[in-house]
Amino acid sequence: MNTPSSVTVNGRSYNFPKGPVVVVCIDGSEPDYMEEAMAAGRMPWLASILPGGADLRADCVVPSFTNPNNLSIVTGQPPAVHGICGNFFYDPAKDAEVMMNDPAYLRAPTIFAAFQQAGAKIAVITAKDKLRRLLGNGLALKAGEAVSFSAEKADAVSLADNGIEDVLAIVGKPLPSVYSADLSEFVFAAGVKLMESMRPDLMYLSTTDYIQHKHAPGSEGANAFYAMMDGYFAELDTAGATIVLTADHGMNAKHRHDGSPNVLYLQSALDDFLGAAKARTILPITDPYVVHHGALGSYATVYLSKEADFAAVAEFIEGLEGVERVLTREEAAKDYQLPADRIGDLVVVTERTRAVGTSPENHDLSGLEVPLRSHGGVSEQRVPLVVNRPVSGIEGRNLRNFDAFDIALNHAEASRSVAAE
Repeated sequence: MNTPSSVTVNGRSYNFPKGPVVVVCIDGSEPDYMEEAMAAGRMPWLASILPGGADLRADCVVPSFTNPNNLSIVTGQPPAVHGICGNFFYDPAKDAEVMMNDPAYLRAPTIFAAFQQAGAKIAVITAKDKLRRLLGNGLALKAGEAVSFSAEKADAVSLADNGIEDVLAIVGKPLPSVYSADLSEFVFAAGVKLMESMRPDLMYLSTTDYIQHKHAPGSEGANAFYAMMDGYFAELDTAGATIVLTADHGMNAKHRHDGSPNVLYLQSALDDFLGAAKARTILPITDPYVVHHGALGSYATVYLSKEADFAAVAEFIEGLEGVERVLTREEAAKDYQLPADRIGDLVVVTERTRAVGTSPENHDLSGLEVPLRSHGGVSEQRVPLVVNRPVSGIEGRNLRNFDAFDIALNHAEASRSVAAE
């Protein structure tokens, strides 16, 4: 098959890679994590490549949650295009609150599917299984050509469903706990093994933010985690890969001085203001893995009855302590590039130190072993965009995390030649 010089997907053109390209989404990685780890001498590879690479910053998608941002990165477009606007949403057609992990909700093809059709070899490895089907949507999974699997379900892979089998044996590590740093390490270990055996043209590695929810930048827990990643980045770099490191969102403390969660319980406030069940508060951070954040983030949507005075409700919410911004459906769709039919009548963003919940009885915080750290708002929008190659032609651009593949394929210096035999 003759490979094309470029591939166009979702209105953007990407050069066909001349060597392997690895884009890494480090879940919850605000820039301070890398900076503190380098300052402590824990990321020697990263410190060594930055003088000859690119240390950039970008804005992630708001809401600053996992699913919308991962799908933005792998489609090269915001949620208004690909349709995934949260981990969780209210589907009015079904009158049900559902997870957004079904590919049926995806409205745009991924970069991976388009490149595979052009002859590229693809590897997609995620920490949590909730993303696997979305990221791998449209791929014809086949050993040596396209693989997609999660570390969480690495013991249940098959050639038919994942394009690979015996992952535990290949990686040489046991199945990791979903609530551990080991889950992310498995992703990197698998990536290095596939780089050796398969040498994909495009590889996407997506981690979990379990560590970032528990450990602040510069802490020993965080530095140890980033040191672990640094070692794997060095191996991928030695293999000749162009590497782009970015994040789906940042992370901030959402607790008071005494360590207790700093939460605005919005549904309770609306019930007091409007009467019980007159409004429905949706928390798009919700997913099956809430132990480390209790489904508390800094972004919520609110559905109101047709008879409600939207302006009066918005004014009431704006007056609540900790609220940074209240937007109408139309304003949020425009300002945050969201699909208008999948968000509430109002969108609520809380400030950097405040999380938003529904009602106290709906949040099990017993699993919070440390003071709450979370994300979701504009205050967690700034993320790293680091490249192990010189980058050109991006002067004056307001970079987004979903420019990662554009940077890697169109603006980074071509990969140095490394024998693949």
